[in-house]
Amino acid sequence: MHQPTSASGSRDPYVRVRGAREHNLRGVDVDIPRDALTVFTGVSGSGKSSLAFGTLYAEAQRRYFESVAPYARRLIHQIGAPKVDSITGLPPAVSLEQRRSSPGSRSSVGTVTLLSNSLRMLYSRAGTYPAGAPRLDSDAFSPNTAAGACPSCHGLGRIHRTSEELLVPDPGLSIRQGAIAAWPGAWQGKNLRDILEVLGYDVDAPWRELAAEDREWILFTEEQPVVTVHPVRDAERIQRPYQGTYMSAHRYVMRTFSDSKSATLRARAERFLADSPCPVCEGRRLRPEALAVTFAGRTIAELAALALTELDGVLATAPPDGEAARVLAEDLRSRIAPVTELGLGYLSLDRTAPTLSAGELQRLRLATQLRSGLFGVVYVLDEPSAGLHPADTEALLGVLDRLKAAGNTVFVVEHHLDVVRHADWLVDVGPLAGEHGGQVLHSGPPEALAGVAESATARHLFGAPAPAEARAVRKASGSVRLSGIDRHNLRDVSAEFPLGVFTAVTGVSGSGKSTLVGQALAGEVAGRLAEPGFAVRRLVEVDQKPIGRTPRSNLATYTGLFDVVRRLFTASAQARARGWKAGRFSFNVPGGRCETCQGEGFVSVELLFLPSTYAPCPECGGARYNAETLEVRYEGLTIAEVLSLTVEAASGFFAEVPAAARSLRALEDIGLGYLRLGQPATQLSGGEAQRIKLATELQRLRRDHTLYLLDEPTTGLHPADVRVLLRQLHGLVDAGHSVVVVEHDMDVVAGADWVIDLGPGGGADGGRVVAAGTPAEVAAADRGYTARYLARALSR
Repeated sequence: MHQPTSASGSRDPYVRVRGAREHNLRGVDVDIPRDALTVFTGVSGSGKSSLAFGTLYAEAQRRYFESVAPYARRLIHQIGAPKVDSITGLPPAVSLEQRRSSPGSRSSVGTVTLLSNSLRMLYSRAGTYPAGAPRLDSDAFSPNTAAGACPSCHGLGRIHRTSEELLVPDPGLSIRQGAIAAWPGAWQGKNLRDILEVLGYDVDAPWRELAAEDREWILFTEEQPVVTVHPVRDAERIQRPYQGTYMSAHRYVMRTFSDSKSATLRARAERFLADSPCPVCEGRRLRPEALAVTFAGRTIAELAALALTELDGVLATAPPDGEAARVLAEDLRSRIAPVTELGLGYLSLDRTAPTLSAGELQRLRLATQLRSGLFGVVYVLDEPSAGLHPADTEALLGVLDRLKAAGNTVFVVEHHLDVVRHADWLVDVGPLAGEHGGQVLHSGPPEALAGVAESATARHLFGAPAPAEARAVRKASGSVRLSGIDRHNLRDVSAEFPLGVFTAVTGVSGSGKSTLVGQALAGEVAGRLAEPGFAVRRLVEVDQKPIGRTPRSNLATYTGLFDVVRRLFTASAQARARGWKAGRFSFNVPGGRCETCQGEGFVSVELLFLPSTYAPCPECGGARYNAETLEVRYEGLTIAEVLSLTVEAASGFFAEVPAAARSLRALEDIGLGYLRLGQPATQLSGGEAQRIKLATELQRLRRDHTLYLLDEPTTGLHPADVRVLLRQLHGLVDAGHSVVVVEHDMDVVAGADWVIDLGPGGGADGGRVVAAGTPAEVAAADRGYTARYLARALSR
């Protein structure tokens, strides 16, 4: 493909987009320079991600796949072709998005960064082997391969076991009274009890009075005897004899935990399992022969458990035993350097990926790209500053500059004003969210945005935004005191959380904030809720996990609004005349839904030798319901048309329906008026999911003293949206509740009543309370990294 040229004949230095219509973009035309750092800004939902990811990255990926053999293309998951007239001057692209899919438990910091490969090679080629032991291949040092995994725990390091105490929590009960709590309920549990009775066991004696060998067999036998059961006759119905197969409680729990597709059943089974280190490998996940090999006197499991900064120190001081050891150790150190530079030196290689935040995962992938040496590509990043303390943001800017200096183009979707100020070029999308956005307000140098009156970004970047409401520091009505907390990197930590106020917990990445709040505080409060006299009556944790895993879950179903809507349609004259119930208006069950697409609204189109693609359902045209269901209208709209309304439009439409109006008002008040009622859960960002959960709580109007815990609630929010969110959170405190947030945004921290700062560093250098007090007191104490940034925010 030839490069576009300018009038003078030289290569056109711009990526030129014409007629972009993805999501809410309104036929956008924009020119963006290559070989520069471009930041896309705008309020949440304005369309900046639709332009950066949905249009530019999607088109770059589509063009790349066009060069792949058609047969191979079928095997690759692809983004659909974006709705755009043309894009010229677009190089190949690499996306570093904050993926919301959960990585598996075998994925770790080492596998994400590929550092594990280098460490395994170091042990394979330069490790110290026991006398006479054969040299092992690098695969033998991986817990994820058959050659390396401990055969007992299959490389997981932990095993699940049951015990009599877990399976039978109350030995004073008889089997008939439900002593075996692990058994399934209803008919299946009664069936197992009847089989035991046929086998001659006493099901009416208290459990503790049964012989030890009988208790052992009932709970743990692997035998599955089949017997004929004659049920007790029921006057209401005839019950015939049947062949029943016995299954021990242990076997039932293990089978349910490993095989069940139901998350509820798996969670129930897990209550009867104890998670403990594997007794064979002692939690080290590898075979004995791999653990016998050492480097610098340590096994590979010991090095993988060290924080990366410590690992780097070990490699730096280890005496080189030959050229292979020197070269491999230096290579490993050069790969560790960009990870520590991005403020992630507190992580260890064996830290599992599911325990990492989306921001940490994205920065790990960014560190890997720094070493890739790619040239002439577009990097598209999604809020790389998410979860970063201001002290770490400066290092991030240096990394972005190095990617650019290596001959690449960097596109960043970002809200952090320090990153925005650092840009070479700014694309501001707005002016508002949803259908009120989707326009490019500015594309040019950052300083030129100052003259764009309708830009919310300009007001926060250059102007003096409306000052935050002056608020006196609230007085606590009580407190929850934690002492001797010893978890992850918290070592014998004590902290006091005041009640009836807004508390911010701060500290650099990895200092222990989420552990202190999400585990220690949440666990302490949850355990005391039933305690007479305890001030807190309810605990609400509002996280950024998706509100649903499939497109069938959406905003309306999660908030309960869809139940109200379906009742309204069921009560209509047309529905009553046909005898329809609420289920008729669900797209998840047969009856009212379109059976061609089974209520999905789209169908998969299989193309010979080409990847399958999705197209609107030919029967319902994407409406999800069959024609007969769509004949019923409420106030002139079908149920499909109601689901396509935005929250803002629906608020007016359902103004006279109190149950719906309350839900919609809560969503609007928290800044989500631009979302559609039927917007699939899979299309929502982590920040949007968190605000939907908070709005669902706000509409419940609880009076009991509630403690709300939020982990970085401003992630993904434009400064204008942060104000909207804070108004709601402070409103909860004014209503007599308590709010604790883990937060990096110093403007949010400056408006808190109480601050607990952890640190001073991350990992082993953190885990201590550096300072606690009002924002002014913590800033004046000048201990740790937070104080100077907080002082700056207070001065504003």
